[in-house]
Amino acid sequence: MPSSRLILEERFAELLRDVRVSIGAEAASAAAEAGERARRETAEMLNQAVRRMRQAGGAQELGAVLVDAAARCATGAALFRIEGASARGECIRGAPEEAAARFPSLEIPLASAAALAGVVESLFPVMREDRVAALLCAWGAAEGAPLELFAQVAGLLWRGPAAPAASELVTIGTAQPGAAWDRLSTQEQELHLRAQRFARVQAAEMRLHQAAAVQAGRARRDLYGALRQPIDTARAAFRERFFSSCPSMVDYLHLEMLRTLANDDPELLGKDYPGPMAA
Repeated sequence: MPSSRLILEERFAELLRDVRVSIGAEAASAAAEAGERARRETAEMLNQAVRRMRQAGGAQELGAVLVDAAARCATGAALFRIEGASARGECIRGAPEEAAARFPSLEIPLASAAALAGVVESLFPVMREDRVAALLCAWGAAEGAPLELFAQVAGLLWRGPAAPAASELVTIGTAQPGAAWDRLSTQEQELHLRAQRFARVQAAEMRLHQAAAVQAGRARRDLYGALRQPIDTARAAFRERFFSSCPSMVDYLHLEMLRTLANDDPELLGKDYPGPMAA
């Protein structure tokens, strides 16, 4: 017969196995419960933010609600309202008190607004119809998906003036800004606006996601050599989407890369850069 010691050892081993199984099951259950609770809390946060935006009494209140919601998904957030040819500070969260107090007096020309992408992690346009009404900026631990959702909802609800049309920002071809624009059909004007937005996004993403390559390309005065693949990909997409169906199209991508990446110095693009595209 087995000794008492052997029986005790076997019973103790069984007890340990039972405890491990029990602890493992409890841990898995706790993890699943925590995940479900996090999903419910996130869904409620999103629903609450959207409800508050829908209840906002005007653009100013909507902007404040938007920044409050965005600040819950990032270390800090700020909103620039587009007025005329400038982006003006509207409201900010997560900044030092002194900086927050100065923010409403901040004004940035639209021509250099794309540079914001170089100093913040996330930049989302608040679109009203086909124009930019405001820019939502976020930094730190920013969660892109809810921030993009908030900007889209705010755009649908926004009231008040939006950004100027393309004719006020970029001259079409070599004609005077208003003259050539007025001769375009509504469909062509809309295509020009979409082309501008596409160009701004492409240049901003290169500056944001390829920051080291941009710096190296500027230092070597050869941005094209440092960014050949993303530039060629963006050029091919721009040509296919915009030049193929619009004889009046302008190479907004070239203009935006020149402004945003090359600081308006064509020499920085490099000797192998193909130059502006033509229809």
